[in-house]
Amino acid sequence: MTTQSLAINAAARQRYLLMLLFAGFVLTGVEITLTGPMMPLFISRWSLNDSRAGLLLAIEFSGSLAGVWLSSLVTHHLGTRTSLVLGYLLVGIGLATLNTSSIAVVVFALGALGIGYGLVVPPTNLAVAEIGGAKSASLVSLVNFAWGAGAVSCSPLVLLALKNGLLPAFLFVAAGCGALLAFSFLFATFPVGKHHAADNSASPKPAIDLSLVTTFTLAALFFLYVSVEVSLGSWSAAYAKRLPGGGNSLSTIAPMFFYGGLLAGRASAPLVLAHVREFRLVVTALLVVIAGTTVFVLAPTQEIAFTSAVVAGLGCAAVFPIFVAWLSRWYGARAAKLGSVMFSMSSIGSAAGPWLVGFVSEHAGGLRAGLLVPLAAAISMLLLLLLVRRQAAA
Repeated sequence: MTTQSLAINAAARQRYLLMLLFAGFVLTGVEITLTGPMMPLFISRWSLNDSRAGLLLAIEFSGSLAGVWLSSLVTHHLGTRTSLVLGYLLVGIGLATLNTSSIAVVVFALGALGIGYGLVVPPTNLAVAEIGGAKSASLVSLVNFAWGAGAVSCSPLVLLALKNGLLPAFLFVAAGCGALLAFSFLFATFPVGKHHAADNSASPKPAIDLSLVTTFTLAALFFLYVSVEVSLGSWSAAYAKRLPGGGNSLSTIAPMFFYGGLLAGRASAPLVLAHVREFRLVVTALLVVIAGTTVFVLAPTQEIAFTSAVVAGLGCAAVFPIFVAWLSRWYGARAAKLGSVMFSMSSIGSAAGPWLVGFVSEHAGGLRAGLLVPLAAAISMLLLLLLVRRQAAA
């Protein structure tokens, strides 16, 4: 076989892998955000207060933390393929068992969804960043755009399914997609990345001399960002339902506006990154998040809440992909090992943030007070960025 033929085959295998990774992220966008539009249903079905409802979110995202830890072990010993196959199988199981009258079964389903999510997100992000090379931030933005496409479609699909009595069918179809992805990844080719090869060199070094302060700061940024995103996405439907005129079914689609802004921002992020430095974009994005979240918390009507949710989502769009790109670029060969730490911090944030919103809401007079939690987290991120300004500018 000629060199040209080998190159063509390698490119085809890479396209197939990217297609699966992108398709998988569409499904993860649906499954991990399902709890948000279904939260009013869960609250009414079992007469939950905000604190107990927040525990459901904490269970799901604590599962994602366990999944991240498992992903690190599975990927190290059995490879990326095994982590992705197991992850999507668990996603399928969780989706198939989510709609039930038993809260114990729902807890099991949320745990399966969380663990499956944790098993697939780190290897997907790191694989895409590896393939992207110098343009890793742009490619990671695109794969997270696929995640956003799934997230933004989740709420209207749930609303449509509920109105037509098709929620079980919708969940079974989504579960089937998870099983199909698990099967498809069995036939994908996972090339050895440059960072993996660097592990075998005599003295692998990161591109930048990094301090422990920088590492801890980046871990905190991962923690805080995901707590903001998951808190806003998970509680927006319940919050919109309690606003004046919010008793209608439109409150179910409140997460769609947040994730719609996220989707639009990730679609445009590669174009913006071509002209704006990453650090400046992150700072600007966080200012937009703070402004949008502030208006969302103070919104007097559903309409203003929906509009401000779009703004907050738009601001969130570029933040996480840039953090992943920094992880890959700054740590070089160590990125795969440190990735488990960073994604673990993300999972802890995704569990702690929504739970804390519910806890504060229950003890401080309502969700308006509870949603000050993601606002405070966004402000904290802005301050922490000052500690990594030198590395980000390098």
